[in-house]
Amino acid sequence: MEIFTQTKDFILDILFPINCISCNKDGDWLCDECLENIHLLSFQVCLKCEHTITEFGQLCRNCKTTSALDALVVALKYQDHHIDRFVHFYKYRFVEDLHIPLGKILVEAILDSGLPMPDIIIPVPLHKRRLRWRGFNQSELLANYVSQNLTPGFEIPVFSDLLTRRKYTPPQMKIGKFVDRQKNIQNAFAFNHKSDSFRQLQQLGHSNNYNVLLVDDIATTGSTLFECARVLKQNGAKKVFSTVIARQEMK
Repeated sequence: MEIFTQTKDFILDILFPINCISCNKDGDWLCDECLENIHLLSFQVCLKCEHTITEFGQLCRNCKTTSALDALVVALKYQDHHIDRFVHFYKYRFVEDLHIPLGKILVEAILDSGLPMPDIIIPVPLHKRRLRWRGFNQSELLANYVSQNLTPGFEIPVFSDLLTRRKYTPPQMKIGKFVDRQKNIQNAFAFNHKSDSFRQLQQLGHSNNYNVLLVDDIATTGSTLFECARVLKQNGAKKVFSTVIARQEMK
């Protein structure tokens, strides 16, 4: 079996060589040198209006009562450091290994922001149909990396089936208008009271009044994160924070 695996890897390396997407160096999709040269955003802004600087991406005074989401930490600008290409390879060329360097970026951004530590981590769920097509949930891989590396020696629980995606919707990036994005994602998520995660949540004593870190890859208007936060708040969450690799500007 080991010989078969080594042979398969050798053939794949020849047919599909791994090169740094940024500098084309052999061996890694994002080499250590290019990763070192990626500089995080120096400040966070209000998750709603995106104008007012706030401590860790929480709502500003003017937007205080307009969202169930309490904070959004954005690591990078979408067009900087070839991040758009990395995300494209990750999601649409199915390069699962990119969750490691992208996860490192998220961990650094969370620590740099001073975001309060959560009780649990939840990845934004994929619909079963899209999960079958992609083969993995990119947000879940990122969430697992954050769980294992945010507080070394103590893994924050990842509850990947606490939220489910019950509606198959067109990708948000293909929808131009903000209002249409909101409609597209409305009631797309449900809280799964029958899940193993919910039972674990009860065992931890967090069935109510728990703080969540919601993990996704990219945000644009934030409609997906807002909808997830709304469902979580309706089901006992006290605070819902979130983090993404980048926030893409509306075209």
